[in-house]
Amino acid sequence: MQAYLLLHIAAGTSAIVGGAGASSVRKGSPLHRRLGQLFAVSMFVMAILGIYLALAVPSTVKTAAPPKASVSIAMLTLYLVSTAWIAIKRKPGVIGMPEYAGLACALGIAAALSSFGIGASRASAAPSAIVPYFVFAAFAFWNAFLDLRVILRGGLGVSARVARHLWRMCFAWFFANVFFFLGQQKVMPLWLRGSPALVLLALVPIAIMIFWLVKIRATRGASREAPHRA
Repeated sequence: MQAYLLLHIAAGTSAIVGGAGASSVRKGSPLHRRLGQLFAVSMFVMAILGIYLALAVPSTVKTAAPPKASVSIAMLTLYLVSTAWIAIKRKPGVIGMPEYAGLACALGIAAALSSFGIGASRASAAPSAIVPYFVFAAFAFWNAFLDLRVILRGGLGVSARVARHLWRMCFAWFFANVFFFLGQQKVMPLWLRGSPALVLLALVPIAIMIFWLVKIRATRGASREAPHRA
């Protein structure tokens, strides 16, 4: 196995471990920041190597859409991690070039994925080969819409920044889990392949994301009610 492929797998494994650790410790603590940094760096390495593999390594599987369409998914992952990191570093009510660059990136990714989906539909591919392109394209368009809202509002408040950081990091972590636990079952023991446990492991980031978003919303609501009670 080539060194870059081993590094790609190692980075993906490190990202999964870092994401699980960062979501399990106290938010804002030094350990949370270190694990978050491990997750972000690992995701960047994994995505960049994924782009290299898609562009430089010939595909042995024929598909209705261009095999290099996976580059768009890697770019979407980089976009999520980058914008999540920017959100938590920004001061409340501040925007700049990173926000405009993120909007342009999301629109470009959405357009590329839509074109691949259209290409697959014109080639009369099976629905299972067409639908994922449009699902990811819709997700990218939704992110672009949210980016536009942030720009028009002139930035976000403290809790909104935390929520934006949280759900974007969790979705990037979710992508890593899905591609590993569901997309790489051939490297797992035979008794584990096709197990519902792999589906549950893939969905862990979504469950954790929902938990923390609800908690953030409840905390924000409680802080608003406190002055009235006083």
